[in-house]
Amino acid sequence: MLEAAVDRASTRTVSTHRLPPPPSALRGRIVVAAVAVGAFAAAGAGQALNALGTDAPSSADEITPLASPSDGAAAFGVGGNGPASPQVLPVAKLVDPAAEAQKLVKSQQITQDREAEAAEAARPKFARPANGNFTSGFGGRWGEMHYGIDIAGPIGTPLYAAADGVVVEAGPASGFGLWVKIEHADGTVTVYGHMDTFSVREGQRVQAGEQIARMGNRGFSTGSHLHFEVWNAEGKKINPLTWLNSKGISV
Repeated sequence: MLEAAVDRASTRTVSTHRLPPPPSALRGRIVVAAVAVGAFAAAGAGQALNALGTDAPSSADEITPLASPSDGAAAFGVGGNGPASPQVLPVAKLVDPAAEAQKLVKSQQITQDREAEAAEAARPKFARPANGNFTSGFGGRWGEMHYGIDIAGPIGTPLYAAADGVVVEAGPASGFGLWVKIEHADGTVTVYGHMDTFSVREGQRVQAGEQIARMGNRGFSTGSHLHFEVWNAEGKKINPLTWLNSKGISV
């Protein structure tokens, strides 16, 4: 009976719900590995504490509770009975009246210069020498050569400079009674004759459209009118109508 019981025990099948224990050699290896991991972890923690200078807690590491709110304010640098931090006061900027006045004058001058430049660019550079009726052209007339054009009007009608230039003569002239001659930048000269009065002088600079005289009937004249001539840079008398038309002026 005893032998039969032993045989049954030795031949009993292991339940499928239980894992067989690992062999003794494997259990030994697991223990060694666990010990090694623990050693490495302990060494790493020790090195970290050494690097931070916290090998062991000390009394300096302990936190002392604050006795009062004023102690808390003092801890953050505010309140308390100690000296207050220096106060930064705004510094008033000093103004130099003379320098400011110079800036104002300069600004006004710049504005005036710009306005003058705009006005100069906008003004006409050529003008009709007189308002009135065109009565005679350039060419032969009465058996003679007529070297200008005639514009008739009442005595005293304003006469104008046909272009910018410098007055080279102003006063009496044979056959013209009174005349004015103006030389322009390109050497062209314009002539105004038979005037009643003139209001410019030799050497004076004039601009296109500026009044220089008044229409008259002086000299060899058959009525109040302007005799207007144009001489080119070589001194040759050319057709005033052609010259005026080339400048955009019609008569």
